[in-house]
Amino acid sequence: MAYAIGVILFALGIVVSLAIHEAGHMFTARGFGMKVSRYFIGFGPTLFSFRRGEVEYGLKAIPAGAFVKIDGMTPLEEEEEVAPADRHRVFWRKPVWQRTLVLIAGSVTHFVLAFVIFWIAAAFVGVPNPKYADFVTGNVPATLGQVSTCVQRTYDAKHPDRCTPKDITGPAKKAGLRPGDTITALNGVATPTYAKLADRIKKTKAGPAKVTFRRDGTTRTTTVTLVSAPRPTGGTADDPTMSDVTVMGIVLVTPQQAGVPTTTTYGPLAGVPHAAELYGQTAKQMGQAVTRIPSKIPNLVSALAGHQRSADTPISVVGASRLGGETVELHAWWFFLMLLAQLNLFVGVFNLVPLLPLDGGHVAIAWFEKLRSWWAARRGRKDPGRVDYLKLMPITYAVVIIFGGLSVLTVAADIINPVTLN
Repeated sequence: MAYAIGVILFALGIVVSLAIHEAGHMFTARGFGMKVSRYFIGFGPTLFSFRRGEVEYGLKAIPAGAFVKIDGMTPLEEEEEVAPADRHRVFWRKPVWQRTLVLIAGSVTHFVLAFVIFWIAAAFVGVPNPKYADFVTGNVPATLGQVSTCVQRTYDAKHPDRCTPKDITGPAKKAGLRPGDTITALNGVATPTYAKLADRIKKTKAGPAKVTFRRDGTTRTTTVTLVSAPRPTGGTADDPTMSDVTVMGIVLVTPQQAGVPTTTTYGPLAGVPHAAELYGQTAKQMGQAVTRIPSKIPNLVSALAGHQRSADTPISVVGASRLGGETVELHAWWFFLMLLAQLNLFVGVFNLVPLLPLDGGHVAIAWFEKLRSWWAARRGRKDPGRVDYLKLMPITYAVVIIFGGLSVLTVAADIINPVTLN
């Protein structure tokens, strides 16, 4: 049930985001006195509609987005359809700077929505705790959470703490180290973090080693006889290949033992700069991910045949909604909000790509017309007028086919072989 609720809520979040996008176009256009005749949420058959002033508002049967009708968006629209008294209000007759603001208003709403969502997460719901991430990477003092009783001669991935009479007594335990001790140096080399300690142990040969540690505020030293034992080569418990490594028999204190939660909140005021930081990090990561999309298409195709799908392949709104369902099922509301914010950022940026039928394409044409008219005036030539959209239709169709094909591919992959959090 929680999964289904999450899917529905995420899908609703997408629809609301797109509805706000179109509302951005509508309010900006009306602010400049342009003629707006329709604003609908959804597509297909009309469920209901009403008219307020000159605008017809309504809801359609298929909740797959929204649209707004601003009269005179392109030359293909017959101006005769507009009442003579309103012809000066059609879109294309307005100054290019006003048209530009109307066109980019939709993307601006996505950027604002993304920031607001990040802020809600940072202020009230929770965002990834950087202190918890430090534990994961070992970028914390080497405080011991566990001192192993033994070092297994034959590594048991399922029971790494189980001891047998054949195993070696734990070197750290034998030397008197205890949970709560913080190791600060090995053989005189400072180890300010657990990651540096682990690296230092790896580079030290088996045998006696001088260990400096802090206990109850007092610095002490002891000699630990390091041993060599087989461990997974890749560092993960499920790695079947083994290599002999130097072992001390210690385990870092866990975030739970240290009282460090996985997420944290900052409150309304402090949440603002943290939301801005998240915004910048996500935008940078998204830019990098977009450039890798072409290289990920082969993996999407192979995923349809049942091969393993990479977690960093593009996903559709179907896949995003499924992930939204999983986050709710796992009570990870912060991740739900991160996904929704990321989606808004992506849609906002993508919509500004200077290709028809995207808003960015209309912006590019508007300024091309402006510059072409300016250049013609400078050379004393007749204004060439507006761009012939019919001549651009082949390019428009190509863009629709390419992005439509990618959308179909990602939707199919998200149904047959979806990316999951498990």
